[in-house]
Amino acid sequence: MKGASQPVSRALFVATILGGSFLLFLIQPMVARMALPRLGGAPNVWNSAMLVYQALLLAGYGYAHRLGQMPLRRAARVHLGLLLVAALTLPVSLVALPPAPGWEVLWVPALFAVTIGPVFLLVSAQAPLMQRWFALHPGAGEPWALYAASNIGSFAGLIAYPLLAEPLLSLRAQSWAWSIGYGLLVVLVALVARARWREQPATARMDEPLAEEAHVVGRRRMLTWLALSAVPSGLMLSTTTHLTTDVFAMPLLWVIPLGLYLLSFAIAFSDNREIASAVTRTAPLLVLLAGGTAMISRSSGSMTLALGAVAMLFVVAVALHARLYDLRPAPSQLTLFYFVMAAGGALGGVFTALIAPVVFDWVWEHPLLVVATALLMPLHALFDWRRLPDLDPGLARIAVAMLLLTALFLGWHLHDYAVMEEPSPDRLWFTAGIALIGRLLVPWRWAFVAVLVLLMLAQGGIETAQTSLEGKRMRSYFGVYTVRDYDAAKLRTLAHGTTLHGQQSLDKALECAPMTYYGADSGAGIVMDNVPELFGREARVGVVGLGAGTLAAYYQPGQRWRFYEIDPMMARLSRDGTFTYLSHCARNTEIALGDARLELAEAAPGSLDVLVVDAFSSDAIPLHLLTDEAMGVYLRALSPRGVLLVHISNRFIELEPALAAIARHRSLTARVRNDNPHDRHMLTASSWVLLTRDAGQLKALAAARPDAPWTKLMPPAPRVWTDDHVSVLPYVRWQNLMRQP
Repeated sequence: MKGASQPVSRALFVATILGGSFLLFLIQPMVARMALPRLGGAPNVWNSAMLVYQALLLAGYGYAHRLGQMPLRRAARVHLGLLLVAALTLPVSLVALPPAPGWEVLWVPALFAVTIGPVFLLVSAQAPLMQRWFALHPGAGEPWALYAASNIGSFAGLIAYPLLAEPLLSLRAQSWAWSIGYGLLVVLVALVARARWREQPATARMDEPLAEEAHVVGRRRMLTWLALSAVPSGLMLSTTTHLTTDVFAMPLLWVIPLGLYLLSFAIAFSDNREIASAVTRTAPLLVLLAGGTAMISRSSGSMTLALGAVAMLFVVAVALHARLYDLRPAPSQLTLFYFVMAAGGALGGVFTALIAPVVFDWVWEHPLLVVATALLMPLHALFDWRRLPDLDPGLARIAVAMLLLTALFLGWHLHDYAVMEEPSPDRLWFTAGIALIGRLLVPWRWAFVAVLVLLMLAQGGIETAQTSLEGKRMRSYFGVYTVRDYDAAKLRTLAHGTTLHGQQSLDKALECAPMTYYGADSGAGIVMDNVPELFGREARVGVVGLGAGTLAAYYQPGQRWRFYEIDPMMARLSRDGTFTYLSHCARNTEIALGDARLELAEAAPGSLDVLVVDAFSSDAIPLHLLTDEAMGVYLRALSPRGVLLVHISNRFIELEPALAAIARHRSLTARVRNDNPHDRHMLTASSWVLLTRDAGQLKALAAARPDAPWTKLMPPAPRVWTDDHVSVLPYVRWQNLMRQP
């Protein structure tokens, strides 16, 4: 009977581990969504959240390691008792932690930590602790495959949030549903403890791997565990930052790298080693092809590069985690092993989310981690021609030198093609040739890494380094900004990730000319030109999002302007002479630093006549600025006849239905102005939505510019976006996404 009960017991352990991991990765995006009204739409918010999760995971694994050293009955009482105490913090709700402008890199992690710290720490301990308890049965078998089940549960929770939880449930309902799941998990833990209540720790068996080292793990081995877990963790976050900053700023993109990272554990820790081995063999070539693009910093919007980056992440994560699995200790050291793994994951997170944004002016952490991957991962040669029987070692060294010189020659020509705006078939041939040479040099790891670095430098790395050395790029918590001068065109541009955020003419005669999205025929241009007619000479104007300050070109004497900007870096660019719209074109402007919604909530009612919302971070959507509650803040700050302008130009999200639903809900007049200018040298296509309580304002604008019509918005969304319930998935422009080269 004892043997017959074992499959049932295993199923119980699997269910407990799956359930805990599912809850763990369901709460991560849920809390991030709760925090949006306080954090803005910066992509780095997710990296900060992940840093906290990794730190709490480390604490949870340390807690599991400590419990694993206790007798089971005592450990079960402690764990169940703490689970019940932590339940007092449910349902999950955001802690009221006052904002700290300028200290977001520390404040954001603190907010997440105090909000979900207790329950996250305890739930994160489930995977190693349950495996440890599972191994107490003498006939239980190897516990490592249960870690694969843990990551399958994590992946399921991660995917379930955007596909099911967010579209179907409000945040309040999500929080209660998670709390119910937590209660079920406590019951499962109690059943697991009951199943092992009478078991004593199993004695080590001679067939266990590395049984002779069951009680001693060397420092060098632990450092290897640390490195093999830190690099994939950091690479997962740097891939997310790199893609959203310089390659492909697609909404929800962060789900893909994290999901593949989790799946890599499921493959690497599986009892079936064939899949992990097959994936590992493909890693060197994929690192050369995809990792060779890691220094590209020009906006490319390429689906090919995006797919290559995430494919490389998955393959190298499997390769490094498989090597980690091969170096696993005896089951008696299981909790120590997972604790060191969690420490490595947290170390990678600290480097990518905490240190890199402060130290680097660009996402240099990404190519550095790709190189670290090449130094650590297993390298399987197609054939080791160093060991050919008739090959003299001296000739082998000469052959390596000749191959490296050939790669250098090809890289020189590849650089010429890489800087071209239009893709060339020859570029592919040069890249393939260098990658093939790198693959042949796999037996010499240093030569393989050298070819990888050569590919990086040839495909954008030299230009990226020059931009940094020339001081044209800067980085803050909210993104990477690049300022470029084009002397022939007499233009200075400001790019935020993949999005042009403004430009200004270097010709003194044209320095106050509005450009890009703000031309005279754009929605913003039409409204701003007619502000004196609508509101008089002393009109009060508010602008959410500073950018290059281009809208200040429409300032007229007597008006009072106030810009709301969350990033101090933007204010610096407008004050230090980099962009002079505010200093040369507008004499009566203020800059309010901080989240615009919070700042406007403190403004006096009716204190603005015009409010412009233009606060997109690359192509990311600051959802908290587009909800019904945000609209209430705007309308309170506007005068009764005031006008609200919302900039909705976006490649991947259709925002008209959301604004149409809010307009209908609040009985506002709403129209959209889609401008597609002929002059693409100075101007950019744009879409602006106008909302007002006074329909007469729209009529006045239409009469002033009959040649630039405002049109009706698309049919409204079935549900108004609120702070409690927002889902962008139904409004993704999949056709634009699929059209990317």
